[in-house]
Amino acid sequence: MLRALEIRDMLIIDRLELAFQPGLNVLTGETGAGKSILLDSLGFVLGWRGRAELVRQGADQGEVVAVFDLPDGHPAHAVLDEAGLPSGPELILRRINTRDGRKTSWVNDRRCSGEVLRALSDRLVELHGQHDDRGLLDPKGHRALLDEFGALGDLLDTVRAAWRSRSKLARRLSEAETALQAVRAEEEFLRHAVAELDGLDPQPGEEAELDSRRRLMQGAERTREDMARAYAALGLQGAEGSMGDALRWLDGVADQVDGMLDAPLEALGRAMNELADAVQGLERVQEAMSFNPQELEETEERLFAIRALARKHSVLPDDLGAFAAGLRDRLSALDRGDADLRALGADLAQAEAAYDQAASALSEARIAAAGRLDRAVTAELAPLKMERAVFRTEIDRAEPAAEGRDAVTFSVATNPGAPAGPLARIASGGELSRFLLALKVCLSDSAAGITMIFDEIDRGVGGATADAVGRRLAALAAGGQVLVVTHSPQVAALGAHHWRVEKQVRADMTTSTVVPLDAAARIDEIARMVAGDTITEEARGAARALLAGMA
Repeated sequence: MLRALEIRDMLIIDRLELAFQPGLNVLTGETGAGKSILLDSLGFVLGWRGRAELVRQGADQGEVVAVFDLPDGHPAHAVLDEAGLPSGPELILRRINTRDGRKTSWVNDRRCSGEVLRALSDRLVELHGQHDDRGLLDPKGHRALLDEFGALGDLLDTVRAAWRSRSKLARRLSEAETALQAVRAEEEFLRHAVAELDGLDPQPGEEAELDSRRRLMQGAERTREDMARAYAALGLQGAEGSMGDALRWLDGVADQVDGMLDAPLEALGRAMNELADAVQGLERVQEAMSFNPQELEETEERLFAIRALARKHSVLPDDLGAFAAGLRDRLSALDRGDADLRALGADLAQAEAAYDQAASALSEARIAAAGRLDRAVTAELAPLKMERAVFRTEIDRAEPAAEGRDAVTFSVATNPGAPAGPLARIASGGELSRFLLALKVCLSDSAAGITMIFDEIDRGVGGATADAVGRRLAALAAGGQVLVVTHSPQVAALGAHHWRVEKQVRADMTTSTVVPLDAAARIDEIARMVAGDTITEEARGAARALLAGMA
């Protein structure tokens, strides 16, 4: 519910504070007094697109603040949560427009975009009038209105779920087809590359190992020559033989020198043992260094083959194995591709059948709901003196989508036998207002928690018809909130709360203000609406009679 509206320096409003109430709130006043400015200002703070020049002459900026009561469960909470804005039982919207056209918006003291304001507006306020292109006159919203009227939410959820499943499978099938085509285009390359890699079968770390072995074998010839000379120098023809001779010679004369050779003999024995270890180690190295000359050639061939494949495929030698595995996976996908496509196609066919079934059930329910809505609107038109008019909810086949495959349009024929057409084009001003009101009455259950605003929706009607309009507005306001700008005394008399919009000229400055009316002032205002500028006692009597009849 809109609880308060504060306007500063907007158009011809200097400063204005309004406290609205539940029920039917009526705004009246002479033509040009500024009633439309109130709606322009409210639309501004709600992010609607409207007049470009809004700042009052002589002011640096204009400002509008709107305060809404927001009970638990109100759909506006979801908008606030999604936008990361604070949420609570009170919602305060504030928007400033500077003279140079810059606009700044706040929601509960947090900066926000106009887009967030408009999203909140869709859940807070409905505006209905002869030039309403946001609500009931917009064919884009007719299907949603029919679904709400028919309580088709569960069927619609089923269709949406079926559409999501169908769309997901269609996307997967398309991607699989594209991938298969790409793999088929390189099938010859894949098979050749996999055969080449499988034939070589490179292992991680093998390239470094082969390179080390190759280097070892390349230097082995010179190394073996040096080791052979060293072996000869240490062996029987060299140090080992000389040390053995020395050991025999000394051992033969040791007894003759009274033990003086014991220490040299022990040292020489130890040296002989160490020399034997060195010779054995050298023999082992010589054995390890021995290789077939063909082995060097084979090692080089494999090393160069691995490096060539790595360069060919732009990968590191150690990554060739993983690269080959990836190619084999792509070949496997190619080999099983047709089977996968057939399986996906079968799944998609099942999803399409499920969607068709759900969409057909929704279409049948919409057709039934359309009949009920047509009858309900027709019943509302009779008291509004349009008993000869025909309202029809037309359902045509549309492209399948998440909301089903129905296009819904509200059409009217103002006289029997006359061709039906879109609501906004066929009805005249007064007829259009009554069509909108009848339709809104029938759809009122879908507007819970929304403030409904009717801008001169009673224009062009009077007498009993105006009374019927007023009573339906009052019925809409029961348990909720309706704001109506009206020139009809019958409608004004039905209001639970009444304000008069006045224009004043002071010091060559025109301003507009809004005055809440007490019982006596209300009689005078309704009398003015009955009689014009000159209020007579007869007009006051008529006003009292209207108010008494509405009590």
